[in-house]
Amino acid sequence: MKKIIAFAGSNSKESINKKLATYTASLVENVNIDILDLNDFELPLFGVDLEKEQGFPENAHKFLNLIKASDGIILSLAEHNGAYSAAFKNIFDWMSRIDGKLWSNKPMLLMATSPGARGGASVLGIAKNRFPFNGGNIVSEFSLPSFNDNFKDGKLVNDALNSELLKAVKTFQNNL
Repeated sequence: MKKIIAFAGSNSKESINKKLATYTASLVENVNIDILDLNDFELPLFGVDLEKEQGFPENAHKFLNLIKASDGIILSLAEHNGAYSAAFKNIFDWMSRIDGKLWSNKPMLLMATSPGARGGASVLGIAKNRFPFNGGNIVSEFSLPSFNDNFKDGKLVNDALNSELLKAVKTFQNNL
């Protein structure tokens, strides 16, 4: 059976992106799912001096190994000031120093959500442009606008958006 990982690019304990990633992973059929939390992989703030002095932190290796051991990735990025959250950028930077192609060409369903009407469009654009240089194989994507209006009781309540998500999930599943 295929194994996928799902996580949010956020360290918020109440992350709306983690809720979206978890829900989306539950829609993928006949796979083993590992929901990851960036809080379980604390890392010092990346810096080349720190890397030279101490090498690569164990948690960066652990997260990277989970990516490499998976057959696919569901990632929902939080958007902070139009870009990645600091927590995601930090783990991304550490992993990219270990392996520049950190995403290992694994099929990826890339998503974002936000309370606002743009649904994390800015951070999605950044990731879509950056990830292919790091071995990213983005096979489908989804943006959920106005999270608090469209996601309730652990699921999408907007039928049109749910149909769009189901199409993205099907494309992702077909690429596993």
